[in-house]
Amino acid sequence: MHETEGTNMSEEKHAWWKEVVCYQVYPQSFQDSNSDGIGDLRGMTERLPYLAKLGIDVIWLSPVYLSPMDDNGYDIADYRVIDPQYGNLEDFDKMLETAHGLGIKVIMDLVANHTSDEHWWFKESRKSRDNPYRDYYVWKDGKVAEDGTKLPPNNWESTFSGSAWQYDELTDQWYLHCFSVKQPDLNWESPSVRQEVCDLMSWWCDRGVDGFRFDVISMISKDQRFPDGKPKKNGFGEYGPYVTNGPRVHEFVQEMNEKVLSRYDIMTVGEAQGVTLEEARKYANAEGTELDMIFQFEHVSAWKTTAGAYIGKWGVNKPQMPKVRALLNKWQLGLEGYSWNSLFWNNHDQPRAVSRFGNDSPEWREVSAKMLACCLHLMKGTPYILQGEELGMTNMHFTSLDQCRDVEELGIYRQAVEEQGICTHEQMLAAFDNVARDNCRTPMQWDDSAFAGFSDAEPWIDVNPNYQEINAASQVDDPDSVFSFYRRLIELRHSMPIIVYGTYQPLLEDSEAIWAYRRELDGQAITVACNWTSETVDCDLWDERPGTPLVGNYPQHLPGKLQPYEAYVTLG
Repeated sequence: MHETEGTNMSEEKHAWWKEVVCYQVYPQSFQDSNSDGIGDLRGMTERLPYLAKLGIDVIWLSPVYLSPMDDNGYDIADYRVIDPQYGNLEDFDKMLETAHGLGIKVIMDLVANHTSDEHWWFKESRKSRDNPYRDYYVWKDGKVAEDGTKLPPNNWESTFSGSAWQYDELTDQWYLHCFSVKQPDLNWESPSVRQEVCDLMSWWCDRGVDGFRFDVISMISKDQRFPDGKPKKNGFGEYGPYVTNGPRVHEFVQEMNEKVLSRYDIMTVGEAQGVTLEEARKYANAEGTELDMIFQFEHVSAWKTTAGAYIGKWGVNKPQMPKVRALLNKWQLGLEGYSWNSLFWNNHDQPRAVSRFGNDSPEWREVSAKMLACCLHLMKGTPYILQGEELGMTNMHFTSLDQCRDVEELGIYRQAVEEQGICTHEQMLAAFDNVARDNCRTPMQWDDSAFAGFSDAEPWIDVNPNYQEINAASQVDDPDSVFSFYRRLIELRHSMPIIVYGTYQPLLEDSEAIWAYRRELDGQAITVACNWTSETVDCDLWDERPGTPLVGNYPQHLPGKLQPYEAYVTLG
């Protein structure tokens, strides 16, 4: 899809979306222009020159559609209306026009697995069992206990805690919500639903957007038996095997591609929880019948042990580099010749990269942030930067539940602390420090003025207190800053086809400290080595083949060594 034949540089088919660097804007937290404490489209437009200076090519814009904001916009009430807190369609068009004028494309975040319960489709659907919109959603009869208690159709647990089913007294049935109770799942078995989604995608493409990031696209096809899931300790059951990569998911995505996606020169990426290499090769197949690439999440779930988690992902363990490396090496090698990789350390659902994978202490934050950038951006695939990642922004330190805004955090706190007593208040906040989604949603740190230059008013979520030390104003003109290092990596990708299209060969796979690999294309090679520890380690990669220094995060490389969190790259 959207590809042209490559030159003799490589057998790889060339495509513009393989050559770009994508930047995720979380609009609530990017820039406020009207002093209400919430980011908006006019504010985003004002900051586009900053992104142009960074050098990125594509913006992935998190949802700005009309929404009651139960899940910060991922609960959509109208796909063709901009939520008033962000502005209106005129503001959107102006932002899009300005971005295009700067050479930046914009892809929309499309949530098509579910809507808000305030969407008019759902309002109609719940009116009666014979309403024309009833089959737009998943409605089922429940069960009845011996004592007469009404029970849901099965034991599935919502991602945001509690049952994945909500009883509706008016029609005496239950509707499925794999996420919040205010996010009823659409029924993709209905041809009408699939046509509605195709129509709204065409509407946005005709408006000029450059593609879509599909939220939880791997969940749109459900096992129509709706069986009980494997029981969990908390009494609920796992829904994963029955709602992810379902029996008709590829049929549905191919239909979207045939009716809409293949008819525009756009970029598409699908969020695909639980995806395997085999499934990924289908979603992002080289023939272009589905999507351009997918997000897989194995490497951001690479805990040393689950014993440190109080429940599910909620724990204080950090991912261990050898396991993260093994997983990404698997995806680099496993998709070669079949599919295209997406490259990311963090996004709106994942904590800050330097806090999770690097070292966010004052001594090592900048150098480890640069190391992580180098390690990721020189792999094969399309890199994604979360707003503020290019500054080395860190996780928040939660001192009170009052600081939390995310429906997932509040739900797990209620379940684990208040209802089941699995962990204490202090333990839960410590887990929030490590993995909570609010970590990546704190306001963009533009300067050291009040509220970090994000707003003139108190923001909807607290600014990270370290904004006076970590901000864009102090970095954009500093040649040694994290920002400038990201800018250099982006320039290299734009100027060196080997970084885009070269093959990937893992090196030093037994090392506990060093992540190394080699890229090759048409007789050219680059060697990348990254020390993931705070100790100087031996590295003999360049003993026989020194090469020419290409990029690094230390002023001076020591022969035969890698300094703490050093990234060193050579050409040749």
